[in-house]
Amino acid sequence: MDIISVQNPKVKYIVKLREDKRQRQQDGLMLVEGYDELTLALSAGLKPHTLITAPELATQTIDSGDAEIINANRVVFEKMSYRDNPDGWLGIFPIPKTTLETLTLSDCPLVIVAESVEKPGNLGAILRTADAANVDAVIVCDPRVDVWNPNVIRASRGTVFTVPIVEVESSTALVWLKSKEMRVLAATPSAETTYTHIDMKVPTAIAVGTEDAGLSDFWMRSADVQVKIEMMGKVNSLNVSIATALITYEAIRQREVSKIL
Repeated sequence: MDIISVQNPKVKYIVKLREDKRQRQQDGLMLVEGYDELTLALSAGLKPHTLITAPELATQTIDSGDAEIINANRVVFEKMSYRDNPDGWLGIFPIPKTTLETLTLSDCPLVIVAESVEKPGNLGAILRTADAANVDAVIVCDPRVDVWNPNVIRASRGTVFTVPIVEVESSTALVWLKSKEMRVLAATPSAETTYTHIDMKVPTAIAVGTEDAGLSDFWMRSADVQVKIEMMGKVNSLNVSIATALITYEAIRQREVSKIL
């Protein structure tokens, strides 16, 4: 084994990278754990600095390319891992740098704008929807959670690497959306119009906010239209990731129907 002690400096650094957003930002590096997540990262063209494996746990192999491979025993790997039942694979990758200017849009783009989403699980689920619906991009505005937090990567099931993600301030995002002539939909329970009644066959940006406060006044004022999801029970809102999925797939449905007609 290359590492047999939890006191090894590499182990301490990896734990720091896992837990400390400032360390990730300072070094421009992130931690990716799990065979599936690593496979998606590699297939997306990301090049790892280092791959760590625990032969006692790993049942599948990964082509490391030119990356450094470090073997660790089970105890050491579990110290570095952030999973209850690790599968013996972990990698250190440079954080992707995507900007609004480098985005490639389809002829009729569909974009998700996630403002101040605070829970890794919700952001991860939104990214899974974005991947499944093949949206053009996810714009994360004024984030409360680090997109490259290991918990976001895990919750996204690696789709954080398959969907173009840009982190910008809300004002910058809006100027860019307007420059692309995209219709901005603000999802809010206070809207009068149901989301299924809005034409989303045009270039569209779906803006969603936090579960507790919803979208900020900035997006509510700036949106071209406010839309709601009809609530027929006792509560007046859905989980933000579920709401995002419903509206996104309505856009997909409308666009597919228009191809048939």
